Amino acid sequence: MFYHKLGSIPHKRHTQFRQHDGSLYKEELVSSEGFSGIYSNLYHINPPTRIKAVNAPVQYGPKRIQDYALRQTHLNTSQVETTGEDYLSARKVLLMNNDCAISICSPSKRKMDYFYKNAEGDEVIYIHDGKGKLISQFGSLEIAQGDYVVIPRTVIYKLEFEEGPLRLLVIEAASPVETVKRYRSQLGQLLEHSPYCERDIRPPYELITDTTKGDFLVKIKKQGFLHQYVYDYSPLDLVGWDGFLWPYAFSIHDFEPITGRIHQPPPVHQTFQAHNFVICSFVPRLFDYHPLSIPAPYNHSNIDSDEVLYYAEGNFMSRRGIERGSFTLHPGGLPHGPHPGTVEKSIGTKETHELAVMIDTFHPLWLTTDALEFIDHNYPMSWTE
Repeated sequence: MFYHKLGSIPHKRHTQFRQHDGSLYKEELVSSEGFSGIYSNLYHINPPTRIKAVNAPVQYGPKRIQDYALRQTHLNTSQVETTGEDYLSARKVLLMNNDCAISICSPSKRKMDYFYKNAEGDEVIYIHDGKGKLISQFGSLEIAQGDYVVIPRTVIYKLEFEEGPLRLLVIEAASPVETVKRYRSQLGQLLEHSPYCERDIRPPYELITDTTKGDFLVKIKKQGFLHQYVYDYSPLDLVGWDGFLWPYAFSIHDFEPITGRIHQPPPVHQTFQAHNFVICSFVPRLFDYHPLSIPAPYNHSNIDSDEVLYYAEGNFMSRRGIERGSFTLHPGGLPHGPHPGTVEKSIGTKETHELAVMIDTFHPLWLTTDALEFIDHNYPMSWTE
């Protein structure tokens, strides 16, 4: 990330910064990876440590299927309209391991009447359908269809969406979600060969300083529970902040595809990295231009990764029977590739208009009990002529 600031901050960090009544603003350092990663300094009107009440925690989290056989898997979530009432109850984890969790989320309520903090994971929310705002301590951020919204852990936020279709893909990461290392210079700037640059990254643009008193509920996710913290002041009590750690949006439509004369491997689509998994974007692009090229992907074996594809838009030439808003899981240990007939059919095709999000994990994924209703049991046989 890069340096950004909003509001009022003192000339030097960790120095006196006083309010109009002479009292000090309360500084809070939010840092990642101890003190070795990116960080920001936040300046509060109230002490961020002061709470009014701690209510009983609520159990929260997925249950793993223990005996799911090794198989190619299609989760047909295309017909889902709602998955729950509010943002947290509607988050249905379908696939997970110790490094990440992959959820669908289609809440019937468009606005959260509480704040939320993920205390143990960074989050990437892909806005498949919907338009609204991310409201956090760092300010307000407009978000819309096609956006990746990257929220570092411990950020206190709420989402407000306009009326209309709402479908979210949520990826939680046990490690920091970052831009891709090979795209960056030694000093962190995105290089010329990167498929996106800092101009494409949208930080919060308007600070909200809320001095309201009352009961403000913050639900904090950690270790299988939602912990219920009540404050007598708004979490949006910042007068300013600066640093490198903040939530941001990046549109999949601003990802510039890398193409070649012959079919390019999946790493050219990489958009984000985290420990033991990557997130990739398949976007509209010209196909390979070698005179004998085969645009359809070749058969390949995942010997050390599981591959998840979330199908967002378009007609995927190498797949049959996969609809908008569904998942495929091609696990390590099995070869996979285009469906019969699609290779020959692809020859001569000049471009694609597909959109998809891919998550490649380097440790096996588990299906959860919430995934059971979506399993297409015929999918493993779909390569039969």
